Amino acid sequence: TCWSGCVEVDPETEAVYGREFKIRCISCKKRGETVAKTFTEWFFKGDGMRQILMYQFPRLHVLDDRFTGRLKWNGSIHSEDLQDMSVVITNVTYDHAGTYMCRVNRTLIFESHDYNTNVTKFIDVTVVDKGNRDAASIVSEIMMYVLIVVLTIWLVVEMIYCYRKIAAAGEEAVLENASDYLAITSESKDNCLGVQPQE
Repeated sequence: TCWSGCVEVDPETEAVYGREFKIRCISCKKRGETVAKTFTEWFFKGDGMRQILMYQFPRLHVLDDRFTGRLKWNGSIHSEDLQDMSVVITNVTYDHAGTYMCRVNRTLIFESHDYNTNVTKFIDVTVVDKGNRDAASIVSEIMMYVLIVVLTIWLVVEMIYCYRKIAAAGEEAVLENASDYLAITSESKDNCLGVQPQE
């Protein structure tokens, strides 16, 4: 048997007006192999805390008219052992800004007994006209440009170094050839002087 991994990720909190927004609620079991049955309840605190949704596989109930046709299940599917209880609001309006509460009701099933646990998570959602870029993407872009500049400078330095090295090697070769030529010329002259004309 194989169990998929579960990681609890912090939810995003800034929704953009008129767009779709996912409210993330993840509650992982401490032991993935433990069999469990889970249902979740979502509440919204705008002008008062009210229940807006209940999901117990395979039934989804939207309980608040403000979210009718706008709230979709986006969590675990095809199982009553839920670990991802996320929902999606479609076509966000300013009325959707407020505090959301995700309550996870889980029953762990053991051979000898059952054990009930409850987890509650709060997500404060704001609604803005336009989406703001998160800090991570901004830092990543800055680091990318810095890396490009550093690599360009390094490449230029390497090219200059190689050019100077090649130029210096060329000069040494010229000087060495000139020295060889002078040595050969001098040797030939000595040989010529050493030959006496025959009488």
